[in-house]
Amino acid sequence: MTTLRTAFDSPETKAPYVRRLFSTIADRYDLITVLLSYGQDRRWKDRLVAMAPVTSTSRALDLACGTGDIAFGLQARGASTVGLDITPRMIELANVKRRGSAGQQPSFLVGDMMALPFPDATFDIVTTGYGIRNVPVIAQSLTEIRRVLRPGGTLLSLDFNRPSNSLVRAIYLTYLTVVGSTLGLVLHRDPDTYRYIPESIRRYPGAAGVSAIARQQGFASCEHVPVLGGFMAIHRAVK
Repeated sequence: MTTLRTAFDSPETKAPYVRRLFSTIADRYDLITVLLSYGQDRRWKDRLVAMAPVTSTSRALDLACGTGDIAFGLQARGASTVGLDITPRMIELANVKRRGSAGQQPSFLVGDMMALPFPDATFDIVTTGYGIRNVPVIAQSLTEIRRVLRPGGTLLSLDFNRPSNSLVRAIYLTYLTVVGSTLGLVLHRDPDTYRYIPESIRRYPGAAGVSAIARQQGFASCEHVPVLGGFMAIHRAVK
């Protein structure tokens, strides 16, 4: 079995580890995002949604949708929205929220960001919250996102950043490790459960690195907006 210590050895080990991890935490996912962000997660997602160039005819895809926060926000702004997540339990929880909501709602399905089940040029907007950092191969997922975007379409991605200053990065990762270990032990009796976050950030190219990869994969432009003093970031890329 792949463990946290071997999860990042290759794309082949990262993929099953991430799938198993998110299946484990799905029922507490909304709680954890609130706790780790000190209640700021919803505000960050609302900011991402507000940045989306939604029109009355927009079709939007929210990847790694979790329980649907961003997808519901896009739909509320008028975009016909699909949420996709690789974890079946996340989609079950999103559909519970959907059934409890009035009006037109997003649709949700299980799927892989590395191999999107949609034709080319299907969507005007693609979003993801904490998705790019968790895929086995970032370049491949960005290629797939670009493929399903229409010409001129927009990608918006919210994620942790990787501070470039080594001292700041060390303090940041130590904080996430201590808090993550405590939450993992309390909620799952396994301190490694949320240690995955700082470990994934250590292997992550950071906001500037993701922008560079997006341009290499054919996006016409890619920029990132610092959030929380640069500890988080929102990417905006245009096909």
